[in-house]
Amino acid sequence: MINSTLDAARIDFSTETLWILNSILALIMFGVALHIRVTDFRALFKNPRPVLVGVFCQFLALPFLTFLLVLLIKPIPSIALGMILVAACPGGNISNFITSFAGGNRALSVTLTANATLLAVIMTPVNLSFWAALYPPTQAILKEVSIAPLEMIEIVALILGVPLILGIVINERYPAVAEKLAKYLKTISLGFFVCLILFVVYNNRTLIEDYILYVFWIVLLHNALAFFTGFSLARMAKLPLEDIRSITVETGIQNSGLGLILIFTFFEGLGGMAVLTAFWGIWHLISGLVLGTFWAYKPLEKEVGR
Repeated sequence: MINSTLDAARIDFSTETLWILNSILALIMFGVALHIRVTDFRALFKNPRPVLVGVFCQFLALPFLTFLLVLLIKPIPSIALGMILVAACPGGNISNFITSFAGGNRALSVTLTANATLLAVIMTPVNLSFWAALYPPTQAILKEVSIAPLEMIEIVALILGVPLILGIVINERYPAVAEKLAKYLKTISLGFFVCLILFVVYNNRTLIEDYILYVFWIVLLHNALAFFTGFSLARMAKLPLEDIRSITVETGIQNSGLGLILIFTFFEGLGGMAVLTAFWGIWHLISGLVLGTFWAYKPLEKEVGR
C-alpha cells in the first residue's frame, strides 16, 4: 500500500513557489561564490590530490555506493530515485561554514565547492540518468517523465553556474564590495531557503506525517553513508586530518535545494522523491552541525591521517 500511494503522490508546489526557490538557491550560490577566487581553481594544479579525492567522493563513489544501498534495502521506486538524485547533486552550500566550524581546511572546502559546482552542470544529470537506468523500478519512472538532459543541464547551469561565475568576477574586481555583500547575502538567503522548505513541508504535512517513519531511517542511513564515504576515502588517501574533515563534510552535505528544483521541474513533485529530498535538506544540517561540534572540541593532530 505504501508503495503505490507514495509513488503516486504529488507534493503541492506552485509555479510561483518554484521560481522563488530557484531565485533563492541562485542567491545562496552567489553568496558562496563571493568567497571564491580564480586562485581557488589553481589549487587543483598546485596540490591536486585532496581536490581529486573530494571530487571522486562526490561524483563517483557516493553515487555508486548509493546505488549499492538501493539494491540492498530495495526502497519503493520514488524513494530510490530520490536517493540517487541526492547523491548526484553537488555539495550543499552550508558545507563551507560547517567545515570552518569543524576545524577543517576551509580553503579546500571552498575549492571543492567551486569545482563541484561547475562539474555538477554535467555530472548531476549524467549520474542521475546513468544510475537510475540501472535499477528497473527507477528506470520505469525515468521513461514516464522523459527527462531532457540538455534542459536539465541548462537549469543547473543557470541556478549554479551563472551565480558562481558572477560572484567570482565581483570578488576578483571588487573584493571589498564582495566581502560586504557576502556577510549579509549568505545568512539572509539561507534563512529564506530554510523558511521556504519549512513552508512546503507544512503545506504537505499530512503526506509527510504518513510516511516520515518510513523515510526517516533511510535518510539517516544514506546520510551516514555519505559522511563515511568522504571520511574513509580521504583517510585511505592518507591526507592531513584537516583535509579529511573537509572532504567528509563536503561529501555528507548535499545540495538538496537543487534536488527539489529538479524534482518539481522534471518529476512534477513526485511524492517519494520530494519527501526524501526535503527531509535530507533538514537532516543534513542537523547531522553536519553535530559532527562539526564534535570535531570543534577535538583538536587536530599534527600528523597525516592514517
